[in-house]
Amino acid sequence: MILITGGAGYIGSVLVKHILNKGETVRVFDKLLFGEDGLRELKEKIELVQGDIRNFDENVLEGIDSVMHFAGLSNDPMAEFNPRANNDINYKATKMFAEICKKKGIKRFTFASTCSIYDVGFYSEDVLKDEDSEVKPRAAYAMSKYTAEKALLDLADEDFSPVILRQGTVYGFSPRMRYDLVVNTFVKDALSGGSLTVFSGGEMWRPLIDVNDVARAHILCLEAPEDKVCGEIFNIAYKNFRILELAHWVKEALKGIKNVEINVDYSNFTQRSYRVSTKKIETILGFQPKVSVIESVKNMINQIEKYNYSDFLNLKYYNIQWLMLLSEIEELIKKTGNVFDIEK
Repeated sequence: MILITGGAGYIGSVLVKHILNKGETVRVFDKLLFGEDGLRELKEKIELVQGDIRNFDENVLEGIDSVMHFAGLSNDPMAEFNPRANNDINYKATKMFAEICKKKGIKRFTFASTCSIYDVGFYSEDVLKDEDSEVKPRAAYAMSKYTAEKALLDLADEDFSPVILRQGTVYGFSPRMRYDLVVNTFVKDALSGGSLTVFSGGEMWRPLIDVNDVARAHILCLEAPEDKVCGEIFNIAYKNFRILELAHWVKEALKGIKNVEINVDYSNFTQRSYRVSTKKIETILGFQPKVSVIESVKNMINQIEKYNYSDFLNLKYYNIQWLMLLSEIEELIKKTGNVFDIEK
């Protein structure tokens, strides 16, 4: 049985389906901050355990053979909203969780990290970064992922085989949909307003990858010979794109569906910018991403219509806005107590 932490999330819910399609059994551990929508078609096929990774019960690992770790805060705005919680969840809890896995004899462990650890600012030298490049993450999110990486690598030995996947910015449809990722945002803006706005002249670089390719990469690393992945770091991306180029690819995908204008803003040159090499995972494991931006966008549009995900203003599609709303409600409930029931 495979344990997927954060398995009800944007990537996790897609990964669960891929794992099930391979005939494996799955247990999901998730705090369910965004509810169970991502697993609504899979709930009868999996075990679902609700919980916080900071307070992990090692009994959840009973019967588990391998782990895929996605639980955590997932972008810069969430990390900056509460830096202490970000460090506690993304770094400290990951370290503690991995130590428990090792103690329980679970060897195979994949970790969802981020290519944003390579970012050193818009005006930095434009260099293609690989897994051996020096990194000096500045943002709270990237720093928490990097320190978690180091903790996992320190645990790697013949008894514990962690592999780290530095993921490019993810795009594509998920049952736990997000519209706060650049391609998905472009699709949402095109469908709702007919125009895309590109900041900083669209000159910044990003490595991007479809959510299904992320799932495939993690599965490949879990199944690969241990000597090829133990203690290794792999960058995963479909391609490096300039953001203006990306906007034009989205516009191309929408031809015949929606007329789209692209507006370019030449102010605010403070955006992140970085490019990465994916030769290592291609060479060692033979991994080749399959899903292009055009293919992903066309599928996204079909799925949005099929599952009625066109309520684009719903805060549940935007991680930081949803987190802020939950935080406000939490503070209010502390003052008011239960809404209808009297506390006993």
